[in-house]
Amino acid sequence: MNDIDTDVAVVGAGIVGCLVARELARRSPAVSVRVLERTIAGSGASRHSAGVHFPRGRTRRVREMSSYSQSYYEALLAEQPTLPIYPVRMSVHSSNADSQHVRDSYLDRAHLVGVGRTPAGTTCVWHGAGSHYADVSMLVTALTRRLPESVRCYEGVGVTSVEQDDDGVTLGLSTGRALHAGAVVLAPGPWLRARAWAALLAPFAARVKKVVALHIDRRPDSDDRLTVFEDDDSFLLPMAPSGRWLFSHTNQDWDVDPDEIRGGLSARDLATARDCLAEHAPAMVDRVAGGRVFCDAYSRAGEPIVSTVDGSRRVVFAGAANGSGYRLAPAMAAQAVDLLTPVSGRRIIG
Repeated sequence: MNDIDTDVAVVGAGIVGCLVARELARRSPAVSVRVLERTIAGSGASRHSAGVHFPRGRTRRVREMSSYSQSYYEALLAEQPTLPIYPVRMSVHSSNADSQHVRDSYLDRAHLVGVGRTPAGTTCVWHGAGSHYADVSMLVTALTRRLPESVRCYEGVGVTSVEQDDDGVTLGLSTGRALHAGAVVLAPGPWLRARAWAALLAPFAARVKKVVALHIDRRPDSDDRLTVFEDDDSFLLPMAPSGRWLFSHTNQDWDVDPDEIRGGLSARDLATARDCLAEHAPAMVDRVAGGRVFCDAYSRAGEPIVSTVDGSRRVVFAGAANGSGYRLAPAMAAQAVDLLTPVSGRRIIG
């Protein structure tokens, strides 16, 4: 690979980076975009993601992002019905009987309807609409293959340095070459501490937390619902195409290194997750058959970070989505492109 000149470079080919490239191509087809991925597109955090969307947001900004992203995915699926996006009905469980308290966290388009309490009587239940899940890795692969000629994805190419100057940004590459870009979007997922950009992202004070989900060896029925447990921010997902369920719960192992999480579920991970599952679905505990372990980046404010870096409008960071990278990726991509300045004499935002 020779040295390259491009209008915009996107670092990271997970769901956020992929949708940034797609958004750039949609707004300005003449702008050249190069996506750099050190492994294979969709193989990082996106590969391990549960890919769940439910119409929820605990702040106004996140609710707006959730609504935008829901409309985006619905339009995408209508346009390309073979994409691995699967609508699923939703149930919300909360020990708080105040329906307004629960409704305030969900969009109006969720159409929550109270249906009573669980058999034990300790939890109130609402049914809602607008949820789905996706095979995020497969989705990234499919969307990457459909990108126009103006967008090129270079896999197996890491970024070793990020240097800004008056003419743009130069990225050092693991191949020994360099890429010169008018602007750069950093979408590294949980790799916040990579040497090339650790100093640039340090002021955001985002942290990386382990994410643990269990696979449950029980085939879902067609009328099974995604069940969201509000009290501890966990959920049970019926994955019909896979013939199993997935249980995701909130883990509290912080400041982990994504490159060191390679050994699968530990005995401690399994025990902690099983204990949480036993509180919500005790009949499923004996059907646990493995799971997935990875990590994600979290912001201090509980909202995704989409911001210029180092006072420059040539470098934008899009990440730290607090475990909702897939759910909010379309809105994050749109906001990232909004922040970019015109490059190479072309307006890339209009």
